[in-house]
Amino acid sequence: MTVRIAGDGTIHLDGVCGSEAAEALLARLIATPGATVDWQGCTGAHMAVVQVLLTLRPKLRGVPASAFLARHVAPLLNRPPAGGAAALEA
Repeated sequence: MTVRIAGDGTIHLDGVCGSEAAEALLARLIATPGATVDWQGCTGAHMAVVQVLLTLRPKLRGVPASAFLARHVAPLLNRPPAGGAAALEA
């Protein structure tokens, strides 16, 4: 599974996170407000996963293993969202 939960509640993204990982990530982030996402093991991510991260703006740990994600997506997640932060209720 590319989305897994550690004992401390951290959500880990590992390997290539396909479109199916977006639903699992979204469900986990909604169920666990304030959860940290560790994406250091993420070697690739479908745009659906990137959209979940851009929309919910979880706290991120580390730099993704993917050079593309590190270079192009991480900077977007490290700046304030346009129009304010999104909030979802379970």
